[in-house]
Amino acid sequence: MSFQLGDYVLVLDEDLSGIVKALNDDMVSIETDEGFELDFPSDALVKHKQDKMLRQNAFSYDNLNKIVSEKEQSAKRKPIKVKSKDRFEPTMEVDLHINQLVKSSKGMSNHDILTLQMDMARHQLEFAIKKRIQKVVFIHGVGEGVLKVELEYLFGRYNNIKFYDANYQKYGLGATEVYIYQKG
Repeated sequence: MSFQLGDYVLVLDEDLSGIVKALNDDMVSIETDEGFELDFPSDALVKHKQDKMLRQNAFSYDNLNKIVSEKEQSAKRKPIKVKSKDRFEPTMEVDLHINQLVKSSKGMSNHDILTLQMDMARHQLEFAIKKRIQKVVFIHGVGEGVLKVELEYLFGRYNNIKFYDANYQKYGLGATEVYIYQKG
């Protein structure tokens, strides 16, 4: 059988087809639908009548790759980048410095100040638990450490809470971070 360049052929005994690209004696070089160039003896091929328009629009891996890459380009959206340290930032801060709680602490004893700070801490902790806020930082300052010890005693009474020193770079030594385990 005689072939011409551009003929569409099927390979006998194999699930291959393609277009004749080169003729050399009894060997025929075809480009498969997948884009590979392969050589076959001419008696292993048979011409296939295929409409030229169909062949031009035929499915090919080149077309598929082009379509896929176009789809990927349009589908790629720039993801919002969240820095890993921001991902773990507490969602709530409670500053227990007395000047943040009252306009003036004149006339208040140390006991009064501590009681007010602890009431505020307890109230904010209960609020966080109720609102399902997982992380809270209590800013207590360094001072003599009395408020910190009282806070640790308060946090220790809850079985769904873990607490530890807050981020040193952000708060120094004067803050405690509380992690609240939420129940289903």
